[in-house]
Amino acid sequence: MSEETKKTPQAEQPEAEPKTAEQAAPEAAPEQAAAPETNTETADSKKKDGFFNKKARELEAVKAKLDAAEKNANQAKDQLLRMAAEYENYRKRSTREADQKFNDGVSFAVNQIIPILDTLEMAANAPTTDENYKKGVTMTLDKAAKALDALHVEEIEVLGKPFDPNFMNAVQQIPAPDGQESGTVITVYQKGYKLGDKIVRHATVVVAE
Repeated sequence: MSEETKKTPQAEQPEAEPKTAEQAAPEAAPEQAAAPETNTETADSKKKDGFFNKKARELEAVKAKLDAAEKNANQAKDQLLRMAAEYENYRKRSTREADQKFNDGVSFAVNQIIPILDTLEMAANAPTTDENYKKGVTMTLDKAAKALDALHVEEIEVLGKPFDPNFMNAVQQIPAPDGQESGTVITVYQKGYKLGDKIVRHATVVVAE
């Protein structure tokens, strides 16, 4: 055999092929090892942010409900105060009206009785020899005075007082007697009566000039 034949052809060394992703992965592993920690921290941070945001929204919702409840409570309070004020005004007005009606009724009744009392007054002051008769008239007048007092009807004191047209009717003027000032009531023809501030009957008087 020739020398060329004897020489064993040496296999040519293949060129290095590029590494695949799987083969390159182990080399990149050390550099990527820290990546999971960063991702974990980011996830935790997001969880915390989400938790606080949720709590903030819940607090805002609670505050809104409290504000609405406070507003409703204030409105209800104002309404109750208005109702209480209206009721108080109604109660006072009703009381005044009832008192006025009662006083009007008493005034009417007393006006019907006063002429009888006038007659009894004249009978009591008339001269008589029958003491029992005079005593009976006087006792009747005393009972009438107590009845008027129970009804809060008062006699208007006018004798010796300055003339006041709010309480008196003057039917005559005469020269002032000694010791009497002009304009003073010197004689009472009919007694006057009042019920509180309401005049039941004006007093009929004679006034000094």
